[in-house]
Amino acid sequence: MHHTPRPCSVAIGLGSHDLGVADTAVDLHRRGMAPLLVFTGATSPTTRDRMPRGEAVHYRERALELGVPDSAVLVEPRARNTGENIRFSRELLEETGVGVSSVLLISKPYEERRANATARKLWPGVEFVSASSPMTFEEYVASIRDERLVIGMLVGALQRLMIYPGQGFMVADPVPGEVAAAYERLCRAGFTSRLVTDGRGAVGQ
Repeated sequence: MHHTPRPCSVAIGLGSHDLGVADTAVDLHRRGMAPLLVFTGATSPTTRDRMPRGEAVHYRERALELGVPDSAVLVEPRARNTGENIRFSRELLEETGVGVSSVLLISKPYEERRANATARKLWPGVEFVSASSPMTFEEYVASIRDERLVIGMLVGALQRLMIYPGQGFMVADPVPGEVAAAYERLCRAGFTSRLVTDGRGAVGQ
């Protein structure tokens, strides 16, 4: 999204297989960008082995390990997709009486657009500033140590960016033609593990 981090009411770290999201949230907290961190996420087939206690719980443990006080961390442990990440985090903050006018939305680098488009659809009236670990694609793949997993997840995120606006799950964010063409090439090359289907077994395009 090419957003410049700035102070926000709260930071929300979206659960995933990437513990670097928690590291980025801690760094931004230390820099005064958010007084409160919310980590959101249950488990998925991708994270069940890596984070058996749940994504948000592992993120919280990482933040505490890095010195963030417990009072500055909230955990939302139920969400199983990006939409639930946003909805359940919003509910948690409302229940705890935290006023929110802006959110520092922290995700994996390749999830910034999808997360931002989803948040703007589900939480109108709040300004979202997207953030992720500042690294190149090659550096990111090296940090995860699983090239096929990363590419498969990237392809799945892009597919959702293209089809979910029509299903009402997020606002539209136009995809350039060369990016759509790259997506099609990667699908043909077999990077389809994270694609959603139309309910009849056909992969949504």
